[in-house]
Amino acid sequence: MTAIRSVVLGCGAYLPRQILTNAELAARIDTSDEWIVQRTGIRQRHIAAEGEFTSHLAINAANAALANAGIDAQSIDLIVLATSTPDNTFPATAVAVQAALGIHHGAAFDLQAVCSGFVFALATADNFLRCGAFKRALVIGAETFSRILDWNDRGTCVLFGDGAGAVVLDAEQQPGKSSDRGILTTHLRSDGRHKSKLYVDGGPSSTRTVGHLRMEGREVFKHAVGMITDVIVDAFEATGTSAEDIDWFVPHQANKRIIDASAHKLHIAPQKVVLTVDLHGNTSAASIPLALSVAVADGRIRKGDLVLLEAMGGGFTWGSALLRW
Repeated sequence: MTAIRSVVLGCGAYLPRQILTNAELAARIDTSDEWIVQRTGIRQRHIAAEGEFTSHLAINAANAALANAGIDAQSIDLIVLATSTPDNTFPATAVAVQAALGIHHGAAFDLQAVCSGFVFALATADNFLRCGAFKRALVIGAETFSRILDWNDRGTCVLFGDGAGAVVLDAEQQPGKSSDRGILTTHLRSDGRHKSKLYVDGGPSSTRTVGHLRMEGREVFKHAVGMITDVIVDAFEATGTSAEDIDWFVPHQANKRIIDASAHKLHIAPQKVVLTVDLHGNTSAASIPLALSVAVADGRIRKGDLVLLEAMGGGFTWGSALLRW
């Protein structure tokens, strides 16, 4: 039996020019480079310039992905943009990307699952492509988290950065085996009982303000490893694969300690883990496509490699995707 798979044709990324180092943060708040690195693995993060919006980051990442794929924007008939920091309450930031790319057909919409957003967006686009509703999709994760941080809260402001990443997916007929190219399986979860552990204390309906990010760091860390491994085990079971079969593990880049603990628990060798958290910080929905772009650009991820993605975010939301590049 054959199957339609969502095959990655290309990927791209964009990071704002401004870099904010730990040393620069230490000059503003009660923290230090040593304290941040020891607890998170983060050494720097990128910050969007004044007047630089989430849409601008997303457009640049989209153009990079299209160039990497070697295709024309007019062949895209679906755009799914994962973000928690849209340009406006409405319309969706995705339509700004669509307009900038000169696309006047198909559909474009935003998806909100915080740091799990890219995995959720990838799963959404994959389902649309597999059912035949669309043929070619642009999946983007883009964030300007610097706009929702309390810069006096050292427990959160040191963690996050801005950026965008994108992939182009194409619906292709494959043999229907675990050796197929494309997305093999996705698994999504959420549990709203944990909302208070990671949230933004504002919104148009509740406070009529944007609000600031609030987090119970210890609680998030405690839940992260267990939740992440849950959906990865599901991915292995769905495809008959194991940690030994994985060529590359590309996790959400939130905290090096969480990533290390997850890889260890899953018996994924450290040399298979793609890490960018030291250079980017936590870019929420942008972190996985940013990391993918780095690993593709430097030659680590190649055609035929089995790649495992995972993420966890506020809500809580969490999810995994297993794909063959």
